[in-house]
Amino acid sequence: MRSSSNPAFRNLPRGGTQTHGQYGPPVGFNQTQGGVPGYGPGQVTSGDDDRPMTVDDVVVKTGMSLGVALLVGIVTAIWAQNQLAETGRLSGALIGAMIGGLIVGLVISLVIIFRQKPSGPLTLVYSAAEGLFLGALSGVFEVIYPGIALQAIIGTVGVFVGMLVVYKTGAVKVTPKLTKWIVGAVVGVAILMLFNLISSFAFGFNPLRDGSPLAIAFSILCIGIAAFSFLLDFDQADRMIREGMPAKWAWYTAFGLMTTLVWLYLEILRLLSYLRE
Repeated sequence: MRSSSNPAFRNLPRGGTQTHGQYGPPVGFNQTQGGVPGYGPGQVTSGDDDRPMTVDDVVVKTGMSLGVALLVGIVTAIWAQNQLAETGRLSGALIGAMIGGLIVGLVISLVIIFRQKPSGPLTLVYSAAEGLFLGALSGVFEVIYPGIALQAIIGTVGVFVGMLVVYKTGAVKVTPKLTKWIVGAVVGVAILMLFNLISSFAFGFNPLRDGSPLAIAFSILCIGIAAFSFLLDFDQADRMIREGMPAKWAWYTAFGLMTTLVWLYLEILRLLSYLRE
């Protein structure tokens, strides 16, 4: 399976009883019993999660994850705006919501990535944590720049749909060379972000996030890389479906797509705030 720029899709386990097709038979595989449509002759499963993954599985699981993030995000954004309207400043509760959502989301994402196993509950909790973080942050931005959150959401949806169309029509082919370029770009951007973060804390120098022309160019670059990362995510999900991985792995695909969506939304929100200034 081709590598992806998304850490959630990298180094997926090979062999064993947790997968199907190229990766081995799913749990409950039994060649001595009758066939089941979609598996081929002589194959059955022990549960719905062990049947081959389909596009519908990916759509449903991703929709559920996105729905949880949106619901929590909208409620948190409204609460954040009310908090700012009442106090005129960032309250401890609001700061705690942002930091708490960010930390919980980061920890759960690391758990999912290093476990290399799909988990519906963990994916939904991750989505809720990111909704809390993004909702609180969006509420603050909305008070400063009215209408910016809706613009960022529309921009994120537009990029996602646009890249899905690009992938489905084959306008851009996901080749090993393109994959290497995108993975390299993601790693490079991550290193730049880390050095910029260290610089901002240690020296108060924050050139990539200070709203300058360089910061604008960097955000545009990140948006472009995030957009192309969707191509790798779509290709990875498509391969998992073709290779017959169990339906439960749709949760892993949903998690991978959510991480890219979160990154894209953050970069679009930042870019819009720079342009407003």
